Amino acid sequence: MQGEKVSEKARVIFEKYLPQPTVFAICELIYRHPLDFQITKPRKTKLGDFRFVGKNNRPQITVNGDLNPYSFFITTIHELAHFYAFLEHGRRIQAHGKEWKDCYRKMLQPFLQLDFLPKDIEAALVNSLVTVKASSCSDPTLYKVLRKYDASKMDDVLFLDELPIGAKFRLHKQVFLKGALRRKRYECVELNSQRKYLVAGIAQVEKME
Repeated sequence: MQGEKVSEKARVIFEKYLPQPTVFAICELIYRHPLDFQITKPRKTKLGDFRFVGKNNRPQITVNGDLNPYSFFITTIHELAHFYAFLEHGRRIQAHGKEWKDCYRKMLQPFLQLDFLPKDIEAALVNSLVTVKASSCSDPTLYKVLRKYDASKMDDVLFLDELPIGAKFRLHKQVFLKGALRRKRYECVELNSQRKYLVAGIAQVEKME
């Protein structure tokens, strides 16, 4: 989708991914300047990204197409803030520095007035704006709240920080022993190799008996 003119076709596409009250405004932000916006297949390592120069020699944003509408909205604003910070300040700014944080907060504010977010997401999102993280995944509270609205039920999902120290758990087909918290991650031992890994508390794990 190229940033030239908002079309009815584009709005219909975005209605499948975004909360309805945000569709028109998001389309306006995307189509205001030359920009390639791509909805991609799921990626394990990221929800979205921004590139100064994409495949068509113009700025490019990609967002995973499997996100729930609220996650898709927040991720899109996150990446659009990269784009608009780039337009204003150039490419020498830090990826998640002051310029991006200020732009991200500024872009979110009008949407918070639309009163479309569930109260738990709104509270977590507003709280996250006090100290903006690199992504929603970096804010444990916001991440967990957003996951509640995924199509798959969260009843069987367990996060590492919910387990006691010393508990066994499975992650990516490997079995670990949960260790102490080291700053923002837990030092865990992979039992087969005895190697130590730092694992985020928001990692989704399977508890082992």
